[in-house]
Amino acid sequence: MKTFNVPIIYRSPLISAIKQQRKQDDRMKKDFTPTRLEFGPLTILLARHFGFCYGVENAIEIAFRTVDENEGKRIFLLSEMIHNPQVNSDLLSRGVQFLMDTSGKQLIPWESLRSDDIVIIPAFGTTLEIESRLESLGIAPLKYNTTCPFVERVWNKAEQIGQKSYTVIVHGKPKHEETRATFSHSRSHTPTVVVKDMAQTHRLAAYIREEIPAENFYEEFKGQYSEGFDVTRHLQRVGVVNQTTMLASETQAIADYVRQAIQEHYQLPDERIAERFADTRDTLCYATNDNQTAVTGMLNEPADLAIVVGGYNSSNTSHLVELCEAQLPTFFISSEEKLISQNELLHYDFHRHEELRSTGYLPSKEKVTLLLTSGASCPDAIVEGVIRKLAGFYGLEHLVDETAAAWS
Repeated sequence: MKTFNVPIIYRSPLISAIKQQRKQDDRMKKDFTPTRLEFGPLTILLARHFGFCYGVENAIEIAFRTVDENEGKRIFLLSEMIHNPQVNSDLLSRGVQFLMDTSGKQLIPWESLRSDDIVIIPAFGTTLEIESRLESLGIAPLKYNTTCPFVERVWNKAEQIGQKSYTVIVHGKPKHEETRATFSHSRSHTPTVVVKDMAQTHRLAAYIREEIPAENFYEEFKGQYSEGFDVTRHLQRVGVVNQTTMLASETQAIADYVRQAIQEHYQLPDERIAERFADTRDTLCYATNDNQTAVTGMLNEPADLAIVVGGYNSSNTSHLVELCEAQLPTFFISSEEKLISQNELLHYDFHRHEELRSTGYLPSKEKVTLLLTSGASCPDAIVEGVIRKLAGFYGLEHLVDETAAAWS
């Protein structure tokens, strides 16, 4: 796989050495057991896969190269490059400006842009409507495009099945930048509807089975279906794609449930299911799969707590938290700065969307075992910072350098 020129400030000698060695030992990625790091009374079990994915590294390389090569020009990002505060802050410090926030709210008026301005499309991609808006201003929308190739693969699959007269069901968060982009691209080819979770999928399946009055659909799914969507016709032949950062297991469960609803309603044997249900399994992102499977492997080990590192508005990171907190105390932090002391930390509750202050997160016992992972937009340097901070609480930060040397 291609390697990228990511700024050294995001790299970590320790993490790079561990990842390289694990890759050599497990080239087929079949071993999902965590890496064990021993720091006296503290054991850190580091997930097999975590941190920057292909799409994130690609976006960072393009963005920083664009800044370096266009000194003196005004450079804008449509919204956050990725959902990581450090990376976005670094770009802002170099003069890049955000046109919108992550919800799509305009921060800088379109009318203030000039044709010689540079506009970077973030890793999540953007809508066809925004591409058209940029073109109308004389700005080539795809010249500085950092859209993740795996997001574009979802768009391509939606187009392919749309050309075969399937309606597209998008599993994603309706307000997320990526889902808004996928919805825009898909609806340009075929009727499209978004479901945010399994509960909404159950409701959609009830319309497929004609168990609910069709007119109820338009209020229940308001803002989540394409113009002209006809619930009586457009749910007869469907395929499911996803926002790439969703729980892979949930997307698969949603696809399976819709498939079953279609099969039962139309009384189709397995060999005829393709008449009304498209196979879209290849839209699941490899990094999302790997990172989530690595967390599952990590959770097979006995531990006292888990720490997940990443941006608080990062969808893929929140799903790693979700997996961990189902089994043990879990703390979602954005950086080592949130670890105030051995007894106290600040962490994010993504269910209530607020940062909390907690005490006693590290058990008072002779041996403590901690699970550690990070989201796909989190730099390895931050993960090493967390390891150093934790080891430092036990007066053993010097062992981090020794560990890095041992793995090299």
